[in-house]
Amino acid sequence: MTNADLLSPEFRALSARLGQDPLQVQGPGGNTSVKQHGVMWIKASGTELANAATQDIFVAVDRAAALAEVTGAGDGSCTAAVLDPKVTLRPSIETTFHAALDWPIVAHTHSVAAIVHAISPEGRTAAADKLAGLPTSFVPYRKPGLSLTREVLRHVTDDTQVIVLENHGLICCGRTVQETSDLIDEVEHRLDLQARDMSATPGRPAPDGFEWAADAAGLGIDPRRLSLARAGSYYPDHVVFLGPALPVSELDPSRPARIVEGEGVLIKSDASSSQRAMLQCLSDVLARLPEDWHAEPIGTEAEAALLNWDAEKYRQALAERG
Repeated sequence: MTNADLLSPEFRALSARLGQDPLQVQGPGGNTSVKQHGVMWIKASGTELANAATQDIFVAVDRAAALAEVTGAGDGSCTAAVLDPKVTLRPSIETTFHAALDWPIVAHTHSVAAIVHAISPEGRTAAADKLAGLPTSFVPYRKPGLSLTREVLRHVTDDTQVIVLENHGLICCGRTVQETSDLIDEVEHRLDLQARDMSATPGRPAPDGFEWAADAAGLGIDPRRLSLARAGSYYPDHVVFLGPALPVSELDPSRPARIVEGEGVLIKSDASSSQRAMLQCLSDVLARLPEDWHAEPIGTEAEAALLNWDAEKYRQALAERG
């Protein structure tokens, strides 16, 4: 078997399935990996899992070199671990935790169901009950990359196959593609929550250069969802693609979307597919948050760390190009 043979049709199909489901992955978010005999293929930063079956979105890295970056032999970007020097794409910013988890197949998603539970103290308690019997670990929020990898390693055991990332998402691991796929489906089933309807038809035309986000209108109309959307950012990709929270203000050319209280949400007509996906994700998350659960934003310091991070600026640039 050659290194490229690890990218089996089954692995690509699972990756594409996850990437094409907005309740599991939005835009360029999420990543999958497959490893064997010291070689690991990982989704490249800024690419989309949805294209896994039709495009070359994976990068081969030396697993030992990626692991060495966890203990200080690098900056966590794992660019030096790339096996083919002709490859120009960068490995995912999550490469180090994929390398550190000792399972052949690792899938990291921004599962809406998992995020709803993971942003709420009541939700995390509920998730622990719902996932009872599965080898599960819960990991506090840390900035993606090395900080998150080190936090993951502090909380998982050799048996852990399900990892709920606070204010971030989900990791599922398995010995085979099928085992990992089945595990993801089981976790999604257990964590599923009913969504309330967030759609509405605005009563007036959108201003020039903007359009109404009809399926996210509830963020501006429902008082509780409006308050939560204004209160802060609940997971990293929201900050990366939409900026902190959602503003309620006059039109700001630097922000792709804003709430109009009592009417809905405006998004720029030329907003990228990634920005649209993140707005829909916020709507999907808050539509499922039970009325008696609190939601905890990541906080202004965490937002600033993401906004000023070169790795995320690179991912933004690639997503814009796509």
